[in-house]
Amino acid sequence: MSDVSAVNSGRLQPQRLDLAPPNRNCASENPGIQVTTVISPDDISAAYAHVKDRVRATPVLTVEAHALAPIPVALKLEQTQHTGSFKTRGAMNACLAAPLPEAGVVTASGGNAGAAIAYAAGQFGAACTVFSPDITTDTKVARMEGYGATVIRAGRYMSEIAEKLIAFSNETGARIIHPYDDAHMIAGNGTAALEFDAQSPDLDTLFIAVGGGGLISGIAAWYQTRAKVIAVETEHTAAYAATLAQGPGAEVTPSGVAASSLGASQIGKLNWEIMSSLNVGSLLVTDDDVVDAQRRLWETARLIGEPGAATALAPLTSGKYVPAPDEKVGVLICGGNAEPNWFLD
Repeated sequence: MSDVSAVNSGRLQPQRLDLAPPNRNCASENPGIQVTTVISPDDISAAYAHVKDRVRATPVLTVEAHALAPIPVALKLEQTQHTGSFKTRGAMNACLAAPLPEAGVVTASGGNAGAAIAYAAGQFGAACTVFSPDITTDTKVARMEGYGATVIRAGRYMSEIAEKLIAFSNETGARIIHPYDDAHMIAGNGTAALEFDAQSPDLDTLFIAVGGGGLISGIAAWYQTRAKVIAVETEHTAAYAATLAQGPGAEVTPSGVAASSLGASQIGKLNWEIMSSLNVGSLLVTDDDVVDAQRRLWETARLIGEPGAATALAPLTSGKYVPAPDEKVGVLICGGNAEPNWFLD
């Protein structure tokens, strides 16, 4: 999921995050991972062996029928993960992929990815530099800095941010970690599915919010064809829907309530390879659907989910997806980094 964005006249503009060719082979430096083009369940199991003592096994709450949907819904609560989102799983796996250089790591982020990568790097005593859009809020900058990141506001457009980031890496030797189009990140993120599968066996359908595809590609890679995995996007952050319609490389202009966490303009290359090969489904919801899902989650279970996380729940709470009476449904609540006063709006 990307949280990199830029703004022009109040609207988020298309942002291409092209930092380096995606790492397509975890096996090169992470023993036990055998990834070439499509990540397998074995790759995710190997990633879990590396990260399980460094990440939280997050809980699952099964909400009774008629609370959020006509049937019970299993919620995987990744907002309880370190730094408040699933991204710590991928970040930790990426940091474990090889010895970290003296200059540490560098990434591009407007929030969750930067916090997660800074946290993971800090566990090994390594520095983390985050190149962030000018519009990143002071609250999100402070959160990343709180986990040890040095945050550099680097421009309005991703092209200039990426240029500065690459120059920084070349000058200092810091290792670039792509926030979603990276095999280590994907395999690490997929460990959430490994846990979910053990906690709620035999799920038929899973709803996953999508930005750049870093989470859902790991989820789909774990389940393969054993469950239907559905990508949920808002109408204003629909990079995957656009790619299905137009083909790889399609770009969107992210905007709206979920753009700060689902604001990728494109699906990552490796993410698309996995998602397309496993026929990941697609559903769109409105911003109003997301806000309602966010409030329903709070009212039903006193759980806070950021808009990007509530996006995954919105097809069920809005009625845009009507499950069969015997369907076993899971929703991954991917993060809880909502603005502190979200419930006052």
